[in-house]
Amino acid sequence: MRFHVDAWSPTYGASREAEGGPGESSSAKLDTDIELDAKRWRAMDPPSAVAAPRRVLLVDGVRRTDARIWIGEHPGLACSYAAGVVECTPGAAKLADAKVQRTIFTSADEVSDVGSTPALYRTESIIGADESDLANAVQRSLIELEITVSAAARADDDLLIVDGPLRSRDALPRTLGYVKTQQKQYLPDALSRVATSLRPGQRTPIFRIAGVYERLTWYLRLPGGGGSPWAGMVRVECSTELPEHVAIGLADLSAVTIPRFASVSYKDPRAPQNLVPIAGLEKRLRQLLGDPKLLHRGLVRASQR
Repeated sequence: MRFHVDAWSPTYGASREAEGGPGESSSAKLDTDIELDAKRWRAMDPPSAVAAPRRVLLVDGVRRTDARIWIGEHPGLACSYAAGVVECTPGAAKLADAKVQRTIFTSADEVSDVGSTPALYRTESIIGADESDLANAVQRSLIELEITVSAAARADDDLLIVDGPLRSRDALPRTLGYVKTQQKQYLPDALSRVATSLRPGQRTPIFRIAGVYERLTWYLRLPGGGGSPWAGMVRVECSTELPEHVAIGLADLSAVTIPRFASVSYKDPRAPQNLVPIAGLEKRLRQLLGDPKLLHRGLVRASQR
């Protein structure tokens, strides 16, 4: 019996997961004839003249709920969240910027800040919100913080890689969204076979996904993922506002840039998709969030005053 073991640790689920079962098809509208006609789809190698930029920025954010609270009959989430940027140049990587914020998101209308620096929680009121709405507000605020730290670190010749889908960050110049896990099956079977035939460093042609967020996207295989069909596969995306030739240039650039940051399984249970700079950044950001027990204790004390 021949079989392959996914390098991605089962602790984190599967590197290719689908809601409701593996291979669930997406309902998003698809345009696969952008770079190549669908009948001529093939694995794409980057042109030999394409070189990785000297300066690559990778941005990520983390969030944590420190306490669930009630203000009268109104629910609230006391959250700490942080965003940071790693600057990678040949032979070196450093933390370019990192910021931490703490916020109480609540549906109550009469609110005030809680605590004191460095454990000061500002309060954001979202009238009529339930807990799902509050969780969405946390994510929105985290994305806004990621945009802030990204803008502060940019230069004219860099490439910015966002860990996760672009969503509202697609207006940032020279920016790629990096999706580690494949929860939806976007391509029809014939084109999906092109994706699963990729060798490390190869990508699919660009295609367009039109849904809640419209984007240009492509699959890219990283080295070190093993031999299963979707091992080491990531999906990269860019803004649909870009001219097609610019998007193709970014796709080629991703193929010569992203694989060199791939992690290895003996160091990272989410290898190779969890990029080495992102793994280090996540660890640092979680440290910056502070001790959750101390923060929770401070909130309890503040509630008793």
